[in-house]
Amino acid sequence: MHNGKSYFFVGIGGSGMMPLAMILAGRGATVAGSDRTLDQARLPAKFADLRARGVALFPQDGSGIVSPDQIVIASAAVEETVADIVAANRIGAPRMSRAELLASLFNASELPIGIAGTSGKSTVTGMIGWILHACGRDPTVMNGAVMKNFAGPDAPFASALVGGGAAFVSEVDESDGSIALYHPRIAVLNNVSLDHKSLEELRALFGDFAGKAATTLVNIGDAETTALAATLDPARITTFAVDAPADLTAETLAPEPFAISFDLVTDGSRHKVRLSVPGRHNVSNALAAIGASVAAGVPLAEAITAIQGFTGLKRRFELVGEAGGVAVIDDFGHNPDKIAATLDTLHAFPGRLLLLFQPHGYGPLKVMRAELVAMFARKLRADDLLVLPDPVYQGGTVVREVTSADIIADVATGGGNALHIADRAEAAAHLADMARPGDRIVIMGARDDTLSQLAAEMLTRIAAKG
Repeated sequence: MHNGKSYFFVGIGGSGMMPLAMILAGRGATVAGSDRTLDQARLPAKFADLRARGVALFPQDGSGIVSPDQIVIASAAVEETVADIVAANRIGAPRMSRAELLASLFNASELPIGIAGTSGKSTVTGMIGWILHACGRDPTVMNGAVMKNFAGPDAPFASALVGGGAAFVSEVDESDGSIALYHPRIAVLNNVSLDHKSLEELRALFGDFAGKAATTLVNIGDAETTALAATLDPARITTFAVDAPADLTAETLAPEPFAISFDLVTDGSRHKVRLSVPGRHNVSNALAAIGASVAAGVPLAEAITAIQGFTGLKRRFELVGEAGGVAVIDDFGHNPDKIAATLDTLHAFPGRLLLLFQPHGYGPLKVMRAELVAMFARKLRADDLLVLPDPVYQGGTVVREVTSADIIADVATGGGNALHIADRAEAAAHLADMARPGDRIVIMGARDDTLSQLAAEMLTRIAAKG
């Protein structure tokens, strides 16, 4: 569909932009781009990977946009004053948002499979992609995270897979309302909770999305999603839940530190499943992925065999390493549900938790304040420690009505052991220096690829303590 066209991505290194650029390049389009991170000489390996795929990279100074034949792609976060946007407007280059481009590819595919929900989208997308790939369906997969199954020396940032089969598997984003652009044949509705929008807005967006599909996988273990399911055609939904009656039910969960086993019960039959990723939330994710794969024509037994080989995503409960008896875990948790799932998974086993949570923006912090504080009040144990540095800041105009200091003050008022250390490096050093054998350090946050580097640096600091 897009072969031979020329695209320029403003912010090409972003988690939603890079896989889209990879898919277009893999389909024969001419792809170029710019990124502030590239200009700052950060994360060079990411941009080396793009160059290896034939993507031309330019400074973010307008120099890469030279023709009205180029289609300029930018996210909503890119301001009109950025030099590349100024150049595009000056020469009359057509513009599309990232979501508009992705939706055009998704909707044009023969079998569009869309994964929605506040939490778990990337993992379910990776699981479905892996099942379809392992079962010979040759899917195209668009993910917001690196899929370990597809990563290797020649593809270190495998957040996309370019296939020749019918399926186009993609997570779809509700945060900017762009979920309305997508028309799935198979949809997954994982959960509905506060993150970027109010619950009223989310109910409308998710309900409209699910209503378009021929088959929708619905998590009836989630109260909001269950309420939405009641508004859908029952003949077009497949329900799933953990330890509750559904079309696909998980029972007899047996957690391990970095894996989990369960019984899958469906149509009166029982099947043993062992995942190579931990946590009750990943059991729910697996039910969604198996159900969607079966809806796409994969036999149940094949889907079950395949998912047991899924090795997870980068920055999703990823064990960075252990030193001095201390485990360091890198995790994408950034909203109350995601963070709670990570804490529940860790609290199933002994050991103090030392948490560094970098909020992903001042806006989300304001929206999530009450729910975030309530979650930490419920989930933090007496010997756990929560440290918040200031939110990630990527430039532009930002209203700082609610800060990390406000969150910490609220948590501390509720009795939680919490500190605000504004500088991220100082926060990390504080946790690394106080860690003792048996502790688990967790680095959490979104929209900042350098958090993985921080986790590695903390492990090195702990190891150096001897």
